Amino acid sequence: MSLHLGIDVGTQGTKALVYDSEAGAVVGRGSKSYGLIEGLAPGACEQDPKTWVEAVREAVTLALVGIDPLAVSGIGVSGQQHGFVPMDASHAVIRPAKLWCDTETAPEASELSLLTGVPTPAGFTASKILWLKRHEPSSFAQLAHVLLPHDYINFVLSGELAMECGDASGTGFFDPVGRCFDERRMSAIDERLSGCLPKLVGPDAAMGELREEWAKEWGMRSGLPISPGSGDNMMSALGAGAVRPGVLVMSLGTSGTMFAQTEHAVVDPAGEIAAFCDATGRWLPLLCTQNCTTVTEEVRAGSGLDHEELTALAARVQPGCGGVSFLPYLSGERTPNWPTASGALIGLREGSLQPGVLYRAAMEGASFALAAGLERLRSLGVSTDELRLVGGGSKNSLWCRIVADISGLSVRRPSEPESAALGGALQSLALQRGGAQIDALRELHVPLEDAVIEPEESASGAYEDAFGLYQARSQHLFG
Repeated sequence: MSLHLGIDVGTQGTKALVYDSEAGAVVGRGSKSYGLIEGLAPGACEQDPKTWVEAVREAVTLALVGIDPLAVSGIGVSGQQHGFVPMDASHAVIRPAKLWCDTETAPEASELSLLTGVPTPAGFTASKILWLKRHEPSSFAQLAHVLLPHDYINFVLSGELAMECGDASGTGFFDPVGRCFDERRMSAIDERLSGCLPKLVGPDAAMGELREEWAKEWGMRSGLPISPGSGDNMMSALGAGAVRPGVLVMSLGTSGTMFAQTEHAVVDPAGEIAAFCDATGRWLPLLCTQNCTTVTEEVRAGSGLDHEELTALAARVQPGCGGVSFLPYLSGERTPNWPTASGALIGLREGSLQPGVLYRAAMEGASFALAAGLERLRSLGVSTDELRLVGGGSKNSLWCRIVADISGLSVRRPSEPESAALGGALQSLALQRGGAQIDALRELHVPLEDAVIEPEESASGAYEDAFGLYQARSQHLFG
């Protein structure tokens, strides 16, 4: 038996799974939920990295219940992108980590965009470092190491400081074409930043080995290889089988993301599509929106109904919601770069505030935000012949139908919903098998659900009109 442990450290919780490579199945699961630090300034979104460590401990312990831990052959870690974990020279965390969804650093992001000539969203790591320098100079003076969330968990598990190209390409000071850090953009933040960054590791070698104390706690073999891991989007691409051009993955999570693997770097001069590297040595042009399932959750909280009740009501509402647009920018927006935007309901008429209308409008609004990115991806030459839907929102069949009708693509869901954690396990398996990472991953079979959701032509006209209203109203208010 060859088992591989995948860990995904997210914004709302950490999930772990154990993958049996011989059976091609997940045989163990564990999770631990948590939230953001409360009482912070408007726009600030932070977590204490200790929270992640304890969550990893609990999630992995639960995932190993009923499993022989000595059969685990390796570990792969996925993590929320862009978070800034500042560490001092003794490897102690200086302050809580600012996360991808933090918009408090929007002024610094605008300044860096002007200084470097490269669009820098507030969500990227770069603005967070400059913010620390400006607002907490005593903390910045202690800064000796800059890590991303998944790098930090790798460090805790292995003792190794390292970063890989996929996650690094979301920092705002990485050159995804040359696969190296950009000295000019780092200098725009601070001259000593380059000295705070860890070594870069490639996709074909372990970045470290499991520390003895963790091996004892979980009953695993000491020296277990830990693969490089990557950001959650890169690992989700592996777990959803997006290891060839044409496979488009859309994630309906706290944020919305959409990406596809390409054989060459895709650089968007407008900055709407991030020119990310993937976790295999290729590239992963990616769109990220700030608000996705948070919008439907807002309707649930306001209505007092659960998601199942709201979905049943929303299914009775016609596509386009009778002209109601839900602009989903509850915490600002990353793409387009509108960090100070807010949510809005436009086009209300009598009966428009019914829960079913609001819930469907929320799903449609979040989907339209992603549809705008799909148009941009296609304009940049990214091929899209099938769409795989992942994330919490993908569990809602009505939302899957909405995505299929808006995108015009056939939609399938991977059988394993935790695609990022599965990606960690698959990366570990590919590493064990040796050879070129991409070739090993392309040989792995990622099971998909049998059901295929085909777009319905009857809905295309209504959605075309609704999408036009959504774009015009958004641009009028914020663009």
